[in-house]
Amino acid sequence: MDDLNRRVLAYLAEPDYEPITLKALSKRLKVGEEGYADLRLIVKSLVKAGQVELGKDKSIHKSDPSAQAGNVVGTYRRTSKGFGFVRPSQGTGAKSEHIFIPVDAGRDASSGDEVLVRLVRKAKGAGFNAEGRIVQVINRASGLFVGTYFERGDAGMVKIDGTTFNAPIYVGDPGAKGAIVGDKVAVEMVRYPTPYSEGEGVITEVLGARGQPGVDTLAIIRALGIPDKFDDETLEDARAAAKAFREDNIEGRLDLTSTLTITIDPATARDFDDAITLTRDEKGYWSLGVHIADVSHFVRPGTAIDRTARQRGTSVYLPDRVIPMLPEILSNSLASLQAGHVRYTVSALIEFNADGVRTGRSFARSAIKVDQRFAYEQVMPLIQAPETEAEGVTPEVRSMLVQMYELAMLLRKRRFARGALELNMPEVEVDLGEHGEVIGAHLASHDESHQVIEEFMLAANEAVASYLTEKGVGFLRRSHPDPEPRKLKEFAEFARSLGISIENPQSRFDLQGVLAETIDSPEAYAVHFGLLRSLKQAVYTPEPVGHYALASEDYCHFTSPIRRYPDLQVHRQLTMLLEGKKPKSDFDELTVLAEHCTRTERRAEIAERELIKVKLLTFLETKVGETFHAIVVGVEDFGLFARLVELPAEGLIHVTSLANDFYYLEGETHTLVGRASGRRYRLGDRIEVKIARIDVDRRELDLIPADNPTAVAPPRTSRPGRPARGLDTLRPMRGKPERPKPKGKVKRKKR
Repeated sequence: MDDLNRRVLAYLAEPDYEPITLKALSKRLKVGEEGYADLRLIVKSLVKAGQVELGKDKSIHKSDPSAQAGNVVGTYRRTSKGFGFVRPSQGTGAKSEHIFIPVDAGRDASSGDEVLVRLVRKAKGAGFNAEGRIVQVINRASGLFVGTYFERGDAGMVKIDGTTFNAPIYVGDPGAKGAIVGDKVAVEMVRYPTPYSEGEGVITEVLGARGQPGVDTLAIIRALGIPDKFDDETLEDARAAAKAFREDNIEGRLDLTSTLTITIDPATARDFDDAITLTRDEKGYWSLGVHIADVSHFVRPGTAIDRTARQRGTSVYLPDRVIPMLPEILSNSLASLQAGHVRYTVSALIEFNADGVRTGRSFARSAIKVDQRFAYEQVMPLIQAPETEAEGVTPEVRSMLVQMYELAMLLRKRRFARGALELNMPEVEVDLGEHGEVIGAHLASHDESHQVIEEFMLAANEAVASYLTEKGVGFLRRSHPDPEPRKLKEFAEFARSLGISIENPQSRFDLQGVLAETIDSPEAYAVHFGLLRSLKQAVYTPEPVGHYALASEDYCHFTSPIRRYPDLQVHRQLTMLLEGKKPKSDFDELTVLAEHCTRTERRAEIAERELIKVKLLTFLETKVGETFHAIVVGVEDFGLFARLVELPAEGLIHVTSLANDFYYLEGETHTLVGRASGRRYRLGDRIEVKIARIDVDRRELDLIPADNPTAVAPPRTSRPGRPARGLDTLRPMRGKPERPKPKGKVKRKKR
């Protein structure tokens, strides 16, 4: 019913909405007879709330005709100061990027909630585009929160982690659920706090003492509502599927068990989605086989295991554990392409000519047997020295690895030639001790062996997407919308401030050239990070939006059905076509599924990021006063946000802790400038900082410049929250991009 409520409000919020009857609304939303009663209840509640009125002909009118374009549905984010911002949802017709919500206009909404906002002030030049008031919370992000238990007089209280709530939450009498002071607890909210009333909740689970091994991970899992246990019915489904599976039964499948097949994965991988076969004929034509685990064979629509997988949406990869989408009997065993075992797959068989142009494609349900599994670290030495003998690696396998590398680099060059973008922002991986504590960090490896598999997966994803499009089948596309011209113009102005001239920022080739030209320069981080901030985020959608960063018109996720539900949906559509059946293609249903899968993906990313942050801050509590190298990743009028180089933690350098001077923000160049000294701090600058203060529960790290011995961090009460940023940015690809010859003009000015 929440999904229907959201759809109704979004439809009514459209700027060109005209009054229609309830029956007509049900047809527009394709509700059907089974959902008509729910729709009627939703409209009645809106009438009661004064948000809509019924006309004499029973048509549904907005209660304030003068504000027909003033209702917006979006996601709310509250700052530590109490005010917040709403990011409008796609398709609402809203032009505002962020809608400012004053302290007294947020009702009882909390961060992540989907809300209905009434605009009270239109955009005014620079800054935030509009101001609004929340009139209804449509969908709660979570009713469960995590915090630290303490007691105040005769009352049990919980200080919720993060900055969602400023005041502690009352949870009843002391010692509820056996909690003792200092415990981390999960709290279900009974009454959300507002600017005028306190919140109230009930403890649902005591997670353990703060700082105890594993409690930090459990706290993040509970706070984000990530299911980490499978119910009995789901496990029974998985066991039944496992019991029915026989390796010697490949009836009706393309038999590829005798074809040389390999996998290349991280050394620590436990589930294996994909395997590769490759041959080349005497004319130089390539035959690439990308074989993906046939999860759809084991997970049938409508079963308990399918409902669970859909609810989870994705596996969640945390620093110290994996929360799988599917029970391990499938994800780590029967559906996993383990070496030496016959496994069911869905194969994309793609033909390329000698120049790497795709000349054909076909698909089949198949059976394979992986001959050899490689870790990424093992592959490049074999490719670089194919004549050198390696224990357990046959000449045929070495030859195939060399051919794989040759084809992948050919495809990679073609991809960049059509304008694909790749940001060089290496990921940092934390090193954990036996109890999950941070003991160090290192840059994630990403050499050409990773690029080989990436290129083949991209080729398979595009081949499947274009095939389904040609067949007129609805499916979950992986889309990356084009960036807003204004954002690209701002990026060009920023690049200009670094001495780099971009002739046409809307040309992907000019952008590509800038990325390539600056890759080894001191400005590399600033340029790549600046472009990242200018791009939107990739999402799932049934609409043919295309993928901007990949320069691809048709793209989907096909290659990881063990860990992503959208891939499983694509497999089902493809295999139905292979069976001669017409797949179901309900656009509205696909839209709801796409939004759900996008949300679960974001949740998984937030969980990984938050847990890394907690572990890093816990580790850095022992480093207060020590000096670190850092990179400026955000510039605001109140200070700098800097990311430590040695450990990827981000903190605030308040403007008052900079060298004795008054600083002002030069917005167009993302620079803080000292009025008297002229000293400049800009995005991408490398500086030395000292750790001044840490608050793990609030996820806050305060830094001071190492070259200002008298600097102190301001009191926490005056510490501003980080402005909303990066909400529409693409998760960066890892690795160094091929350096294409720039097609646009890129001029570097002397500085």
